[in-house]
Amino acid sequence: MDRHPDTLSQLARPHRKAVLVALLWITLSGGILFAWLNIQNNAIPVAIVELVMAGFSAYMLYAVRKTAHLERWILAYIIPFFTAMMVAVATPRTSATVYGWVLLIPLVSHLLLGRRWGLILSLFYIGCAAVIFFVQNHQRPELMDVRSLANMVVLTTCILAFSHVYEISRERTETQLLHMAQTDFLTGLANRSRMKVFFDREKARSLREAQPLALLVIDLDHFKNINDRFGHEAGDAALVFFSKLLEKRLRATDLAGRLGGEEFGIILVNTGTAGAIDVAEGLRQALANSDCRYQETSIPLTMSIGVAEFGPDGDSLQGLLTAADQRLYQAKANGRNQVVPAPSSAAPATDQASPFPG
Repeated sequence: MDRHPDTLSQLARPHRKAVLVALLWITLSGGILFAWLNIQNNAIPVAIVELVMAGFSAYMLYAVRKTAHLERWILAYIIPFFTAMMVAVATPRTSATVYGWVLLIPLVSHLLLGRRWGLILSLFYIGCAAVIFFVQNHQRPELMDVRSLANMVVLTTCILAFSHVYEISRERTETQLLHMAQTDFLTGLANRSRMKVFFDREKARSLREAQPLALLVIDLDHFKNINDRFGHEAGDAALVFFSKLLEKRLRATDLAGRLGGEEFGIILVNTGTAGAIDVAEGLRQALANSDCRYQETSIPLTMSIGVAEFGPDGDSLQGLLTAADQRLYQAKANGRNQVVPAPSSAAPATDQASPFPG
């Protein structure tokens, strides 16, 4: 129910930064080497381009150490690098072997930019290289041989395809690992880690847009009695049943998570205390009127809920959890199966006794 997709860009940043630094060192040393070789061959324009790229790489090695805008620096490197490559292949006196560098384009693009922009940039610069090749060599039969052209096209296509497929596979794997790391294994709801990420994001939005943000802390009443009476497998089934109820009744913008055991938390976006009380009361009534069954046995379920609001009750997730947890225990002390907000809010709501004594 998190409206923001799990971003992979933060996970990819260390990986891409390491690749960029390695490429910068290669570009710096290679630029100096090839500039010297091109000067020896009197290819001065190409040598100048090589030296400029070497100098720019040296500057970028300093700039990217602690940058917060890695993506901008990647583009600042990769576009001049590929453009310089096009200048090199377009220079009449340069060796035909320089086209071998074009094979680096899909590898570098995908490693630094990911599957989408890596593919776009690869197709653009490979297309430019192909146009330059045909313009320069269309009157050279030895280079326009069908078999030679087919080899070049197939090899380039293979490297492009392998780079793209690898990047897709890597992103999918990271998505699965991230989902596993942020998801409760039993219920499929968010765990504390994901709730913290979601809260921090929504807190920033709440401050920016002056919108309310609320938290519910929920505890299933007499859950130990459920385990003792029906068994732990029935208890797990009850937790899954309740989780599905939350997913059905909450908005896509909200986030429900399992805090541990039979305790759950819900972050309500654009919702103040009054709205949070309404949501909590709706959930409480829905659970009390539901029919949770395990192996043809009906398991009675009710819950107690504490309500807290960002600002009045704290400015951090831990602060809101503490405030809501205190009200949750007040609800239990008052007889369970009720909603307890801040003292200045509406009175606790309840309409039926707990199915278990005491």
